[in-house]
Amino acid sequence: MLRLCSVFEVPADEVAAGSQGFDAIGGMQNHTATLSRCLDQRGWTQTVVTSRLGGSRGTTRLGSHGRVVRVGVRLRRLRQLWAWEALAHVWRHRSRVDLVHVHQGEDLAALPLGLLAARRHRCPLVVTLHCSTRHTVQGPSARAWLLLHLGGRLEAAVLRRASAVVALAEHTAGCLRLDGLPPERIHVIPSGFDPELFSGEIGGSFPRADPPRVGYVGRLAPQKGADLLVAAFGRLTGTVCLVIVGDGPDGDRIDEALDALPAQACVVRSGFVPHEQVPELLRSLDMLVLPSTYEELGSVLIETMAVGTPIVASAVGGIPEIVCDGRNGLLVPPGDVAALAAAIDRLVADADLASRLGACGRTTAARFAWPRLAACVAAVYETALSDVR
Repeated sequence: MLRLCSVFEVPADEVAAGSQGFDAIGGMQNHTATLSRCLDQRGWTQTVVTSRLGGSRGTTRLGSHGRVVRVGVRLRRLRQLWAWEALAHVWRHRSRVDLVHVHQGEDLAALPLGLLAARRHRCPLVVTLHCSTRHTVQGPSARAWLLLHLGGRLEAAVLRRASAVVALAEHTAGCLRLDGLPPERIHVIPSGFDPELFSGEIGGSFPRADPPRVGYVGRLAPQKGADLLVAAFGRLTGTVCLVIVGDGPDGDRIDEALDALPAQACVVRSGFVPHEQVPELLRSLDMLVLPSTYEELGSVLIETMAVGTPIVASAVGGIPEIVCDGRNGLLVPPGDVAALAAAIDRLVADADLASRLGACGRTTAARFAWPRLAACVAAVYETALSDVR
């Protein structure tokens, strides 16, 4: 199987060397990597072709049966150029390719590359929409306009030719059905969490502390709304410590907003944290806030539920499909700073509510363990392969 994705997890040796800071790490990297490892354990032979962006070109092993090929140029503003070099690897792939799986984020190169690969090797094409450029992307910027209009048309054209499409949320699946995509080709399989990684207890790297810690963990991009959390922090009536963890294109703007806070404000700012440290980090928070202006699903929400930390999130995209307001988290309207501040104050003041939301979140997360989800993806593969046999 040939997996094509613009981003993938950073090699462990480069994380240790600190070179991962070049490219922001988010849910899509963790999704593709954990899925690939689970499928490797199920015996699937995989070649992952992805961009080098934050590290070095080259090929590394993936589990027992696979490999990861990293290609492209180290340029932030020309990310799509990774696909030019990837095309050569895809076209002259030496071993047999039975299936191509493309992971589509906010990258206009992955889908046509996958379509070419499937045609070259005369095999089924499976597409996972981590972010639908046609239905999910919003915003007034030129980049958002390009993704919505050019990317949306490209997405629709490729999906019509795919054997199967995996949406992370029913919200997106419904949009695809309205586009006329046959329902039998659409599958809803969300992101998940690695139960082995998230089964430990809190250690000493991120200890709990007073005052309550209100945190954001993830990629710093405009649509993630970390600036809204900083604005809400200034309106809180209770005393809390604001924790911002992550890196990305919006990092400088978030740092400027944090610098503008009063000198006595309790703020903890950290950059990239390796994924194996994320469970402990999430446990150290008294709540996680994800104030996205648009979002397909938000895998950090599932990971946060897995450790029993309560959540405040925007009611956008597929988030309401996993966060039930007042049951396993609190939902607020997107972009509403006053409502965001009120929800945070409510959780800070009501320890019983926070405990109840966290406990219910653990129950919710149990449905999203990656081994189970990987089996669902494997079933999609088998169906696509059986259709061409």
